[in-house]
Amino acid sequence: MTVLDIAEVARRSGVPASTLRFYEEKGLIASSGRQGLRRLFAESVLERLALIALGKASGFGLDEIGAMLTPDGALAIDRALLRRKADDLDRTIRQLSAMRDGLRHAAACRAPSHLECPTFRRILQAAAQGALDETVPPLRRRPISRRGTGR
Repeated sequence: MTVLDIAEVARRSGVPASTLRFYEEKGLIASSGRQGLRRLFAESVLERLALIALGKASGFGLDEIGAMLTPDGALAIDRALLRRKADDLDRTIRQLSAMRDGLRHAAACRAPSHLECPTFRRILQAAAQGALDETVPPLRRRPISRRGTGR
């Protein structure tokens, strides 16, 4: 078993030593001992750090990631959680695609003013009702004035 000190793990993984210490406190990784004041890790910690990075990139929180990593190095993947996260990502992709399309329309719109463009007004109304951000409750429905003040 190859043993790496914390500086080598940080160098090879790109994860700062402070983050490695934090992950150890959270139980995501475990050191195998110390050499003086330096923590030592089994080389397998690099794969575990890659799994943590993958989980974070996929939108999982550290507690969710920790629940999928067992202390003995095995994985305890919750497939239902993976499906829910994939569904969340699908919703986010739809939202971002709609926002991208709206921005492209606004950038190319030939109306003298965006507030005169029917498509832009529909986008504006959807935003006012919270339809563009499913995490925010919709605003009270009220007409948007021509000046865009909402009064």
